[in-house]
Amino acid sequence: MPRPTPIDAYPTKTSDYQADTEDILQEQILLDRDGSKRVLHKNMHLQFLVRNLVQGFPARYVSQDASQPWLMFWTLQSFSTLQIAIDPDNKQRAIDTIMQWHHPDGGFGGGTGQAAHLLATYASVCSLAIVGRPGPGGGWDQIDRDKLYKWYMSLKQQDGSFIVSNHGEVDVRGIYCLLVVAHLLDIVTPELVDGTAAFIASCQTYEGGFSSASHPYYLDDGVLAAQRPSLGEAHGGYTFCALASWVLLQPYIPANGDAPRVDARRLLRWLVHMQGLEVELGGFKGRTNKLVDGCYSWWVGGAFALLEALGVSSNIPTSSSARTGEMTDHAGAQTEDGWDDADDWLFNRHALQEYILLAGQHPAGGLRDKPPKNPDAYHTSYCISGLSAAQHHVYPSPTRRAEVLAAWKGEHGLRAAAFAEALCWTEENGGSHIVGLAANRVNATHPLFNLTITHTEGIMAHFYKQSVPKRMLRSSH
Repeated sequence: MPRPTPIDAYPTKTSDYQADTEDILQEQILLDRDGSKRVLHKNMHLQFLVRNLVQGFPARYVSQDASQPWLMFWTLQSFSTLQIAIDPDNKQRAIDTIMQWHHPDGGFGGGTGQAAHLLATYASVCSLAIVGRPGPGGGWDQIDRDKLYKWYMSLKQQDGSFIVSNHGEVDVRGIYCLLVVAHLLDIVTPELVDGTAAFIASCQTYEGGFSSASHPYYLDDGVLAAQRPSLGEAHGGYTFCALASWVLLQPYIPANGDAPRVDARRLLRWLVHMQGLEVELGGFKGRTNKLVDGCYSWWVGGAFALLEALGVSSNIPTSSSARTGEMTDHAGAQTEDGWDDADDWLFNRHALQEYILLAGQHPAGGLRDKPPKNPDAYHTSYCISGLSAAQHHVYPSPTRRAEVLAAWKGEHGLRAAAFAEALCWTEENGGSHIVGLAANRVNATHPLFNLTITHTEGIMAHFYKQSVPKRMLRSSH
């Protein structure tokens, strides 16, 4: 048995909860002595998602009335990552529903007649990237991009941040949602993102991760101070959104000594320490000294790929904390006990997959935070996306970037650079690592957008009016 997390002589409710969680997680290992539970039950998860989509959600979801676009996105993206096709009739039903959330003044609300919100707009547009299409009734061309841009600008604050809705609060998650949609729909301008990179950098905490916002501190003459303290502790969801935003903003950050900076080394250290110990099955937690939770499989596990855009390799050999046990090669066959050093990433891909397969899957279908909790659409989506991040090596390829730029029609300015940076992400040939059977494989998802690369290319090619060169699997070496 692995050693439990050490505690001092003063137990608390928190330390008791940690010990109870470790005991529950270890029970999952004892129930899987023959390895039979290391199976992704795709059909059961499909049935769970179909019930939600066709029959509607249980009564407890009434509290999520303002999150209808998210419920749609979590369901559709889970289908995409699980390699499940959606028939044309259900696609059209989804499009028609999504367009009911389109606000007349720009953006999308959390439901019909609700106020527009940055997060609801992200979920709606990303859902349309999956099921939508050009032309009448297809959703894409019915988005009023001019009004959307004006609404975005109305939310912009003096320090480069954005409030999430009219009279709302500043939140780095909203900024990420804004930047994703602006890139997908080709409405990014220097004016829109002026000062935003500096705000993102100001949200990095002393730990290395990012908080939700920073304090807008002004000098006596009304000038924004260069140093602004972050508000709150580092958090996995905020950190992913801040890091992805930082990567998306790279074409707009000037290459000079006055440019804002983030401490990638400190960030890397924090991310690595968010992976749980052997006794926690290698799941990820969202904050220091908190419990592991399946959703952070994506919010933290998915962030490692983004570091590659900053020049930090995801597969640098490290001293792995992988627990011993039967390993699988890229095709799913068993190898010798222990972790293969040649595939030893900055995070333990094998352990993360085991956490999702053993602890994340609910016996009745759907995925969850951890036992004994119930499954829900949110955890189903982000556990599956985290599984994808652990299985596939998707990285920004210089070769692919050159191909996209070579096919670009028009002036090679910031717009072309943003397009190429978004679409240069490539899955490494031979870089997948599947725990369990080969049938456990899920589709690779784009590290920046959490859409499949195919869906990302489709919607961006339409709005940028460009042709995307055919891609091939490549080696990153």
